[in-house]
Amino acid sequence: MLPGIGIFISAGTVMKVLVPYLRAKGFKVDSVWAQTQEAAKDAAEELEIPFFTSKVDDVLLKKEVDLIIIMCPPILHAQIAVKALGIGKHVLCDKPGGLTQSETLKMVHAAQYYPSLISVMAYSLRFLPSFQYVRSVINDKLIGEVNYCDIHVQLGSLINQKNYDWTCEEGMGGGVLTMIGSHVIDVISAVIRQRATRVHGVTRRGLAATGEMSIRRITSDRFASFNMEMNGGALVTVTLNSQEGLKNFDISFSVTGSQGFITYRSDPSGGTVTGQSRVVPTAEIFHTDTDELSFLPSSIVNNAPIQPHQRPYINGLFRMVCALRDAFSRVEDRSGWIKDAVSSAATFEDGQYVMAVIEAVKRSSKMREWSEVSIIYEEPDPNPVLSAAVRRSTIAAV
Repeated sequence: MLPGIGIFISAGTVMKVLVPYLRAKGFKVDSVWAQTQEAAKDAAEELEIPFFTSKVDDVLLKKEVDLIIIMCPPILHAQIAVKALGIGKHVLCDKPGGLTQSETLKMVHAAQYYPSLISVMAYSLRFLPSFQYVRSVINDKLIGEVNYCDIHVQLGSLINQKNYDWTCEEGMGGGVLTMIGSHVIDVISAVIRQRATRVHGVTRRGLAATGEMSIRRITSDRFASFNMEMNGGALVTVTLNSQEGLKNFDISFSVTGSQGFITYRSDPSGGTVTGQSRVVPTAEIFHTDTDELSFLPSSIVNNAPIQPHQRPYINGLFRMVCALRDAFSRVEDRSGWIKDAVSSAATFEDGQYVMAVIEAVKRSSKMREWSEVSIIYEEPDPNPVLSAAVRRSTIAAV
């Protein structure tokens, strides 16, 4: 039996194709949440969902709902994820895990406390067959030891052009580094199986707002470039460019090893992988992806004006849905699941690592120097000055 689903959404097009795909795979979408009652009602009518609300607990406490999909503004991600796990719901959370690493750590602790529940991040690029193929080539040592990775991403503006919202604020989860860079950081570690130890980067904002939004100050970054030294010896260079006027979306992902190279390039229909190996010169390194959106009726796809940069993300997300279906469909109990089916998904610990890298890049850009990637294991003291004074008074009393 597949679990009932409750979704938390904001304005966007992803849900317009995700909900029909969930239904096509046998899931029942039972409830929808939005920030206002009017927005929730509109979403419910458009997506044909029977229950809608603007209260978080109304969805989490529904007995028909066993799986929570969180795709609302990032400021709410950690709060909803932690509460959902505490109530006994499985969780699929969109990027980022939280606005800070300390918020993501709360999600990590909740997932560790409830290991019988699914708790995964929607870092879906790692589910694309092209990146899985690149990973298999590296694992088979066809290009030797990984020495260098070069990733370039170019796309149009990510900022809401009509209304001032969280995409305009760096501190609210906006900006190309968080919105696109988080996916890139995750897929790098998933593909080459190495993690960053220190980074050196720079971020820049773009053009000032115009029109009705000109009275607002946009703080989200539109350009980011950083180097990462990995714990396995590889060097990774990432360049992210999100600017108005850019219509196409392009990803170039190149991995150079001691015995060859392999490259992924995106295209409108999916992506293509090519490469060359000195280990097995006759080996053909080639792979192409298919567009999962083509399996949905054209009327649904046309009704959701999908941006070019959303296609790889949605294609990977659809494959995550298939993995979740496999995890639940192998057991008769609606709340039961098979761990192996979702073993390749990003965990909350992976989400915390991504946030640690993002924070290190921002710190490096501010200080203009290399910055260590530090994973925290305890939540920081909210008032260190008061805590220090209490400790001193306790010692003095003794």
